[in-house]
Formats: sequence, structure tokens, C-alpha cells
Amino acid sequence: MDEILTGKKVNRHPKRKKKQPITMTLIKNQKQLIWMSVPLLLYIVLFAYVPVWGWTMAFQDYKPAKAFGEQTWVGLKHFKFLFTDDTFLRVLRNTLAMGLINFFLGFITAITLALLLNEIKNVFWKRTVQTISYLPHFLSWIIVTGIVGVSLSVNDGIINIVLMKLHLIDSPILWLSEGKYFWGIVGASTVWKEVGWSTIIYLAAMASIDPALYEAAEIDGANRYKKMFNVTLPGIKPTIVILMIMSIGHVLDVGFEVPYLLGNGLTVDWSDTIDIFVLKYGIGQGNYSLATAGGIFKTVVSVTLLLLANWTSKRLGEERLL
Repeated sequence: MDEILTGKKVNRHPKRKKKQPITMTLIKNQKQLIWMSVPLLLYIVLFAYVPVWGWTMAFQDYKPAKAFGEQTWVGLKHFKFLFTDDTFLRVLRNTLAMGLINFFLGFITAITLALLLNEIKNVFWKRTVQTISYLPHFLSWIIVTGIVGVSLSVNDGIINIVLMKLHLIDSPILWLSEGKYFWGIVGASTVWKEVGWSTIIYLAAMASIDPALYEAAEIDGANRYKKMFNVTLPGIKPTIVILMIMSIGHVLDVGFEVPYLLGNGLTVDWSDTIDIFVLKYGIGQGNYSLATAGGIFKTVVSVTLLLLANWTSKRLGEERLL
């Protein structure tokens, strides 16, 4: 009819508007959030990616006074030195030992404390215990190591006094002067400082468990321990796996402060770590190439462990990061 009245051909199939890609639509709808993230992205690029350029020093006999083009390239010379040097192999052993002790003790104590706190029904006591347990997290390591040193002192240390009162030892022990005790002291100090803070994530995961599961378990005759092992632990299993994967990547990241502040000349064979090695034999002696090689080795091993743990978790059908 329109064609007859107007004498013009009417297009009964108008051209459809071309759809924009979903990605572009999301960018337009969230451009405010993108602009807000720009400072964070710049921070990451400047402080996480730009410094990677400094890794080139590990393949040079780097001299600060020379320009980049004048440096002498030596290939893997410094890496070969690391793996043939007895001192580095010793500090690698110490770093692995302390890292694994912190890893296992940290997980076991944090999960155990979270399970016990979850069983406290009185809200006031639960919050009180939780607050007391995570307060040490806010103390600096210089304060924590000072407290540990005073507690383990020979004459008036609380540890020696209590053990002697209980007749567990006959004479005071030189805790910080014998290397065989050092790894355990570092592990115990780390647990005391961080265990309360680590429980926060587990308690949050426990709060998301459906209460109907506990009611069903109680109807089936399960006591508190059975509910803990059959309901609570399976409920927080994904959280445990994710945190474990993330923590494995930090096994070599024992930290510089604790071994350096608690260690001394008598325990140097047990207390030196890769970070201390880099400070002493790299930066301290002006061998920046060796220091950079040590840092690269630590980073590569950490990333490899992280990817391996993620791959293993994927093969086992568990939660994963990637």
C-alpha cells in the first residue's frame, strides 16, 4: 500500500545496526573503573616490570661507572659460580629448611586455630581470643625478635625459667647460640606473629558454610569433632588449596629480617639465607652481578614452584589459580 500511495519502493528489511563486540561494550560501560585502575597499573609497571631490565646485570661483569654498552658480557658465569660455591649451597639449604618449616607450621596452626575458634559459641570470648591472637601481626619484626631474644636469654629468659621449674632441663640452654635450635626458633616466631592473622580467611570461609549441613550432621548423630572433620574441613577445602598454592611460591621467601636479627656468628651456618648471601657477598662486596643472579634464581624457583603446584592441583581436580 505504501508503494502505491507514494510511488516509492519501501525497504521492508531495514539495515540492522552492527553489534559492537562485547569487550568494547564492557569498556564503555566501565570506563570510570578503568580510569581508576590506571594509577595502580602504572605502579605495577614502574615497580614490578621496569626493574626487570636490571636482570641484565646478572649476565655481565657489571661496573657502576661504565655505560650499558661498555659492560662486559659473561653469559652464565655468575650462575655457574652460585651452583659450585659451597657457601651458596649452604644458604640454599637453610632457606629451604626454614621455608618448609614456616609453610607446614603456618598451615597446620592457622587451620587448627580457626577450627577451634569456630567452635566457640560465646561471641565475646571468640572475638577476644581472635583479637589477642592476631595483634602480634601488627608488630614489626625488630620488636618481635627483641621479645624472642629476651624470652630465650640464658639468665632471666622466661623459657628457661619455665622449663627448669617443670624439671624438664637441669640448666639453662643457650637457645640462640646453638645452630640446631635456630630453624625451630624461626618457625615458632613466625607462627606466633602470623597465626592469628592467617585464621581470618579460614574463619570467613567457615562462615559461608550452609548451617543446614551442621543440622543434618547433628541429626545423624555426629558430635562436634565429627562435624569439624566431615563438614567444616571439606567446606573450606577450596580455600585451603588456593592458599597452599600461593604459599608454595613463597617457600624461598623466608625473609631477611628474622634470620638476620636472630642470627649471630655462632649460628651463621644455620641462619644465613639467600637474601643475606646477596647482601653480604653481592651488594656488600660490590659484586652486583652476583647479587642479581641470586635474586633471579630465587624468583625463577618461586614461579616454577607456583606453576607446578597449580598444575598438580588441576590434575587432581582441585581448585587452582590459573
